[in-house]
Amino acid sequence: MTGGVAHVLLDADGVVQDLPGGWQAALRPFLGDRAEDFVAALAMDEQASLRGVPFLPVLTRILADFEVAATAGEVYAAAWERIAVAPSTVPLVESLRARGLGVHLATNQNPERAAYMRRELGYDELFDSCFYSCEIGVAKPEAAYFEHALAALAAPAAAVLFVDDSGRNVDGARAAGLRAERWHLSDGEAALADLLAAHLS
Repeated sequence: MTGGVAHVLLDADGVVQDLPGGWQAALRPFLGDRAEDFVAALAMDEQASLRGVPFLPVLTRILADFEVAATAGEVYAAAWERIAVAPSTVPLVESLRARGLGVHLATNQNPERAAYMRRELGYDELFDSCFYSCEIGVAKPEAAYFEHALAALAAPAAAVLFVDDSGRNVDGARAAGLRAERWHLSDGEAALADLLAAHLS
C-alpha cells in the first residue's frame, strides 16, 4: 500500500485510450453536418446499453431515424472500434504495479464494445481486473457501480484511487468514499504524475 492507496481504477476513453479525432469526426462521413445532432440523440438512447442491453439494435434504429444508408455494422466499426491505446498506458500500469498497487479498468461500455476491448486490446492481461458497466448492470457515476468495484477488490473506499476524465464520474466516486481525480489525456502525463503523487507519496 502506497500512501494509504492499495488500488487504482482507471477510466478507458480519455484516460487509457482515445478515439482519434473524436466521435463526431468518426461519424461525419456517414452523417455530415448532422453528426453532432446524432451524437446528442444517441446519448439519450445508449444508457440502457451501458447497463447491458445490446447496442447494435439501438444504433440501427437511430441510423434509420436519421435516414443513413450505411449499416449499423459499418458505422459501429468506423467509430466505436476505432480505438487507439495511449502510448503512456502500458508504462503507467507497469509503474503503478511495480509500487505494489492493483491496477484496474473502470469504464462505461456497451456489450459489443466491451467484448471488442477484451478481444482486441488485451486489457484482460494488462489490468488486474476490468469493471465494464454493461457486465455489472450499473454505470458510473451511480454509487452501485463503485460499491461493486469495492466489493470485488475487498478494499475500503479510502484505499482506492479513481481517475476519470468526467467530472460527474469523479464526483460520484468521491460521494462513494473513493479518492478520485479528473484527468484527460490532453492534460499531459506530467499533470497525471502530480495527481498520483498527491495520493501515493
